[in-house]
Amino acid sequence: MPSRLTRISVCTVALAAAGSAFYGVGAATADNSVPRTDKEIPNITKVEDSINAFYGGKADASGAYQASPTSNYAKQVKGIETKAKRQIADAARHTAHGRKPAIVLDVDDTTLLTYDYEKKNGFAYNAKAFDDYVQSAQSVAVFGMPDVVNYAAKKGVTVFFLTGRAETQRTASAVNLTKAGYGVPVDKAHFYLQDKTSTPSYLSCASPTWSCTTVQFKSGTRKHIESLGYTIVANFGDQYSDLSGGFADKTYKLPNPMYFLP
Repeated sequence: MPSRLTRISVCTVALAAAGSAFYGVGAATADNSVPRTDKEIPNITKVEDSINAFYGGKADASGAYQASPTSNYAKQVKGIETKAKRQIADAARHTAHGRKPAIVLDVDDTTLLTYDYEKKNGFAYNAKAFDDYVQSAQSVAVFGMPDVVNYAAKKGVTVFFLTGRAETQRTASAVNLTKAGYGVPVDKAHFYLQDKTSTPSYLSCASPTWSCTTVQFKSGTRKHIESLGYTIVANFGDQYSDLSGGFADKTYKLPNPMYFLP
């Protein structure tokens, strides 16, 4: 996940949604970007209640908040995965001669679910709390995604993970992915993270101060993967910034009402 210093919280997302409802999508201006009355602002408690209901979230015996496999969230994810598996199987058979089929997946809320962290932290970002959470390697898989990934691998499709998590979180993240049921390689050749101390030469936006946006980092990395002889037949993410910028035949947007990353 990119530095969530730029992350827009559930509060801001709700406010933006309200602005769209009152003013029309794409019609925001300096004059109407500020609510005129409190009635134009969603109640944050109600927004959080809606998110929890969507995930069917409940605390388990250990105190961890788990999404329900019968929730509307799980149902929506399953529908996306069913379509993806059909497309991946077809793409694996029809990839151009001399090219190797591949899929690319984000980590947070695409392959590993962060609902427990979000719920416990009031759907807000805290760098130390999130790093502690990542280092614990306790995230569960997003429903059904290990099945999609392992299915793709069995069809001869190479799997790459591409995340805005920091390089210092590599080991814990790789352990977590394996523990969550992803039976594919998670070594450096297949797992790309943000390394701000040793920036890769293939990213033109990379610099000692790291000037890459999420879209530049992810699309630039996908371009690099394709330069290695792969055709990315599917790209999975929970944010539109995971999917923008090209270098993928098909994109799959997983649901995530908890936060927005530009």
